[in-house]
Amino acid sequence: MKVHKVILILLNFLLAPLAQAQQTLWASQQDKEGIYSIQDSVMIRTRDEAEISVMVVRKKNDNVSRPAVLQFTIYVRDKGRDMQSLKEAADRGYVGVMAYTRGKRFSQSEIYPYETDGKDAYDVIDWISKQPWCNGKIGMYGGSYNGFTQWAAAKNLHPALKTIVPYVANRPGMGLPMENNIFINPNYEWSFYIGNNKYLDNKTGDDRKRFRDMMFKWWETGVAYHKMDSIDGTPNRLFQRWISHPAFDSYWQDMAPYKEDFARINIPVLAFDGYYNDSQNSGIYYLRELNKYSPKTPAYLVIGPYGHFGTQMGGQEVINGYAVSKNALFPIKDYTYQWLDYILKGAGKPAFLKDKINYQVMGTDEWRSAASLEAMHNSYLKFYLSSSKVSEKEYLLSPNKPEPNKYLVQKVDFADRTISNNDYYPDPIIRESLAGNGYVFISEPLDAMLVNGSFLGNIKLSINKKDVDLGLTLYELTPEGKYFHISYYIGRASYAKDITKRQLLTPGKKETVTFENTHLVSKQLQKGSQLVIVLNVNKNAFSELNYGSGKLVTTETIADAKEPLIIQWFNDSFVEIPVLK
Repeated sequence: MKVHKVILILLNFLLAPLAQAQQTLWASQQDKEGIYSIQDSVMIRTRDEAEISVMVVRKKNDNVSRPAVLQFTIYVRDKGRDMQSLKEAADRGYVGVMAYTRGKRFSQSEIYPYETDGKDAYDVIDWISKQPWCNGKIGMYGGSYNGFTQWAAAKNLHPALKTIVPYVANRPGMGLPMENNIFINPNYEWSFYIGNNKYLDNKTGDDRKRFRDMMFKWWETGVAYHKMDSIDGTPNRLFQRWISHPAFDSYWQDMAPYKEDFARINIPVLAFDGYYNDSQNSGIYYLRELNKYSPKTPAYLVIGPYGHFGTQMGGQEVINGYAVSKNALFPIKDYTYQWLDYILKGAGKPAFLKDKINYQVMGTDEWRSAASLEAMHNSYLKFYLSSSKVSEKEYLLSPNKPEPNKYLVQKVDFADRTISNNDYYPDPIIRESLAGNGYVFISEPLDAMLVNGSFLGNIKLSINKKDVDLGLTLYELTPEGKYFHISYYIGRASYAKDITKRQLLTPGKKETVTFENTHLVSKQLQKGSQLVIVLNVNKNAFSELNYGSGKLVTTETIADAKEPLIIQWFNDSFVEIPVLK
């Protein structure tokens, strides 16, 4: 029966007039309860003749035009799960719509994540707005990739799109598959997971051993990064497509709002994110740029001690070994629909939004609010990376500017694969000791205060090569001797001045690497705690390896590790920690 149904759908589609800009295939059915009208095989034809597979759910025999709630995703999951979220929209007085990225589900188009979702979202929204069951008002919500598609839709805003509610939104080229111009490895296997078929390739995506073995074989053999799929034994067309764009060039810029694009976004935004979301710098980037280019646009944020998946569930009781306050958990779906009711139905403003920025303070049971990201803090603690020793392995994180032209020296042999550098990842969040081989800088004991916001700084250095990848990690050392991971930064020195254009360093010259794209956090420091900075060169199996030759990094091999990197870390390097006193 299902086979005949699919054949009928395809025949109807092929026989429809080719000149028609948008075509739909309807396969209406009733669920067991008989209270929903379900159109599970809608096909929308885009302006460039691609296909978007869509499902629509509304209450049966409902002849009232209603606002529509759209989810636009690359994840074609179990139909029951997706359908349930659409029924939930219908139960709350909306029409639920699920659209899948071109090439997914019933679409016969090619699958190219990120690249066409913005213009495709426009066409889907246009189609929805013209349906008799839609009153012309559309809102979007969803997490991760679904968060990205909302911002992509906002790049060329359709008049019917009235609000977006992105959770942990990705920004291609900025959070994944590269962070601050360093390609990191998780998206390698993700490309198979979402790209191998019309649904999801769970078998391949769950094969952790395959990809870990591949990653460590690449690391141990020292072959070029772009040969990763040769080691794997399976061509990875999306991986190769991505790594051919190491700069944040027009390829990435075109996928989502960029610079002046934000000036045209005038719809209210409610974003959700987590302090330990891997791609948090993506979600915060959108909000910072929106506030910069369109400051009058109402944009709200709810953020707390959650990871990428935990945020989408309204928090998690334990994140990377850290037990969060029960007060930090919240009903994200209810909050989402309170917001949609507010914008699309004229209901009252949700009570959980005390101000534009609503954040949970780690180390307390408290939620706080601020008028902006900048208003989260009222001061910065400025510390210099001095050469004054406080112990055998630690140096003073000093509030006083040291004498100029003093430096610490680090030697990194990229040919030696028995040693990894830069243990920056926040797992576990609380540690008994610090592993690694970078320089550790520690402050004097501090008064109780909040670290609130994103830390930033200037690293002054000189190297004997043309480039280097850096890592900085910020910890709180508690009076009990525990190291609490607060935030981190990794980035490529040659892109520090301009992420769109590589500017190689001059060997032997003192250079400045300015950084600010770190992970935002709110953490209550105990009285007597100390701040700790770990400074290192990024050298490990979990991301690209920059040998410093000046060649395209993806093509460098262990043969480019002829001489070790010698790096001088100058004492007038500094970090600035945002605090609320």
